Parts: sequence; structure tokens; C-alpha cells
Amino acid sequence: MVAPASISTFSSSSSSSSVAPRTHRRGLLAGRAPLPPARTVASSRAPLVVSSPPPTPAPAPAPAPGQAKVDRSGRFCSPRAARELALMVSYAACLEGADVVRHFDRRVAARREPGYVFNKACVQSYNFMSFCGGPLEVATEEEAEKLMSQNEKDSANEAEVLSAPPRLVYNNFVLRLARDMLVAVASGWDQHVEVINKIIPQHWKDEPVARILELCILHIAMAEMTSKGTPHKVAINEAVDLAKRFCDGGAPRVINGCLRTYVKDHMSNGTSQTAESKP
Repeated sequence: MVAPASISTFSSSSSSSSVAPRTHRRGLLAGRAPLPPARTVASSRAPLVVSSPPPTPAPAPAPAPGQAKVDRSGRFCSPRAARELALMVSYAACLEGADVVRHFDRRVAARREPGYVFNKACVQSYNFMSFCGGPLEVATEEEAEKLMSQNEKDSANEAEVLSAPPRLVYNNFVLRLARDMLVAVASGWDQHVEVINKIIPQHWKDEPVARILELCILHIAMAEMTSKGTPHKVAINEAVDLAKRFCDGGAPRVINGCLRTYVKDHMSNGTSQTAESKP
């Protein structure tokens, strides 16, 4: 698969001022191709503001039932894990200009580096439903330091999980499902590129290198709806949740709108018009 023009132009001249990349985004490509320096991104965790009087602390978001489950072998076994893995591979493949399915197969078959040991406790602590949010208010510097320390631990845990060899983290069901998604992404890539270029906002078209992750999310959701038969509502909700975890603050709303437009204007009776045009 050749990356489309909408997301395949990488130029150092397009870089803008930026801060440290999101920890999630580092985890997606740990030990692989470097991120393009073309995006200003926020911290991977919500900023902390010290205020007085002490506000009521907001409870930490709990994983939704069935979303962060592991099987008896200690590996992820949920469809959410498969979508996250498919996104990770799609993003890395686009940066390298590689075919997504071949990139997946190569990564799954890769041998572990000598001496590498994966801590399976990281899988138990991983939370697929941990989203970024607005600033958190705390009463004291001690509370701020405690929260920052926990944020750093969570980010390090996520980075280790996302950069680990897939067979150590995901069971066979998740690996098969992720590969099936990527096969669907590859088969519908060219058709979906044409649609995506019509429905995304202009500022995304003006900064395609900075929106690779968001465009990959759109491709996965469209492929699920057209090739995998995933209900529209499920595919859209999953895409929005991926955007909440890995993209900037405005991306979930834009992705939600784009996919709803896609369903309304480019799908009929649950079948993509582009798919119907195939011989």
C-alpha cells in the first residue's frame, strides 16, 4: 500500500513550534521511526493547577466493563485492544511509507532483543479508558506532586505496553482481529482517501503531516463499517475514544462529525457507495 497524498508528504520545512510529544504518541512508535516535527501537542496528562480552598477531588475514570480485560495468559483479549493495535501499526506504517499489513506481520514476527524482559504487571495496570481532560485543581503542592508522580508512572506503563512485542501483550484473538482490520484498511484505502479529502476540515488538509494519527483513525473506522460490518454507532464511538486517548483536544469532535457525514452521505443500507462501485 502506498500512502496517499493526503498523509504521505513529510517535510522538515513544515515544522512548527512544539512541546514534548504526548507520551501516548511516543509509546506508539517507541524504538521505531521518529515523529515528524510538525505538530504542537499538549502534555499527555491534564495540567495541574494549585488553588484554594480545596475543591472536591474528581474521581479517576474507571475502565468500562470488558474494555481492559486480560485472558488467563495475562494478555489483552478485547476488541478495543485490537483497534488500538491496528492504529499503532497504521500510524507507524504511514510514517515509513509501508504497507500496513506487511508492517503488522513484520512486527508480530520480530524476535525479541537479547535480554529483553516484559513485565506482565503492566498489562494489568493498563487502562484503555484513560482520557485526557481539562486542568485538575488541587489544594496543595504535595497533592500536585503526588498526581504528577502517578501520571508519570501511568505514562511509563503505557509506553512499555505499546512498545512491547505484540505476542507478549495481545492474545491470538486480538492479533487476528487487528490484522483483519488492517487488511480491510488496505483494501479500501484508495476509495476512502477520496472520501476523507471531501469530509475533513480545511485546516487538516493544510497540515496533513500533523494529522496522520487522526486520518488513520478515520481509515480504521470506515474500514470497519464497510468491510467488517461493524455497526455505525460502535465504529464511531470507538474512533472517538481512540481520538480522546491519542489526539489533541479538538480531534474527537472533528472525527465524530466526519464519520457521521460519511455514514449519512456516502453509505446506504449499511454498504459504502465506494464498495458498491467495485467490480
